[in-house]
Amino acid sequence: MTTVMREPLDTTSLRTDTGPNLNIERGSHRLRRRVVRIIWGVVLVALTAIILYPLVWLFISTFKPSSEFGQNPGLIPNNPTFDNYIKVVDGIAGVPLWRFFANSVFIAVMAVIGTLFSSALAAYAFARIRFKFVGIFFAAMIGTLLLPFHVIIIPQYIIFQRLDLIDTYVPLLIGKFLATEAFFVFLIVQFIRGIPREMDEAARIDGAGHVRTFVSIILPLIKPALITSAIFSFIWTWNDFLGPLLYVNSPEKYPLPVALRLYNDTTSTSDYGATVAVSFLALLPILLFFIVFQRFLVDGVATQGLKG
Repeated sequence: MTTVMREPLDTTSLRTDTGPNLNIERGSHRLRRRVVRIIWGVVLVALTAIILYPLVWLFISTFKPSSEFGQNPGLIPNNPTFDNYIKVVDGIAGVPLWRFFANSVFIAVMAVIGTLFSSALAAYAFARIRFKFVGIFFAAMIGTLLLPFHVIIIPQYIIFQRLDLIDTYVPLLIGKFLATEAFFVFLIVQFIRGIPREMDEAARIDGAGHVRTFVSIILPLIKPALITSAIFSFIWTWNDFLGPLLYVNSPEKYPLPVALRLYNDTTSTSDYGATVAVSFLALLPILLFFIVFQRFLVDGVATQGLKG
């Protein structure tokens, strides 16, 4: 029997041949990833600049004199001035600026309190209490989301006029305390439904009623939903223009959105510089409020998404 002698495999040549190629592939892969990151960074910076440009233009335009509006649509003012802020601080129609701010803060804060209180109670009733026709009432409440606000303007105005509530804040706030904000009720209902019912049953065994269960168990667990509702309620109420325009007649009771109208009177010369300055100052509380509570808003939405 003859034996076949095989030459040993030269592994050194294999290592020397594949080593540099492998390093080149890794280097090219890292280069591609770096290029992709740079491209995405440039795209995101460009999109951010496009989105923030109106805000930057609004801020810089507060230093433009009124005569420059319509002649210089660019970003940089030709003759920068602080007169707009001086006029705004002095107020208009005999009402100082701080009064408009105080009115807006009062309406927004009371709207948040009323919305959270009434919406949380209504949501607990829909989610935990079994009563007759609960499904029909819940469907009717959701149906109000499809009802345009303009449809009920005239009937509501007639009712409040007959109750002698025009030129007060009652028409703006009474609905907040009566759980008429169906969006927030629905949001909290969905959140409560994600809480195990065993916790309610354990509290009931210990002798707790609905009030104690709601205050001690449900309310602490729906904190993310309450914070989310508070953020949206504050922003929507602060920016509301139509409601105060309909029901508030006295300038000293105007909130900021309606007070802006005083700077642009169609029967006289409009002060565009002061209007822009007031607009920017009215926007600052919304930006600060959102920046402060942004983390809670994200947490609330993320937690809602994890509920089964």
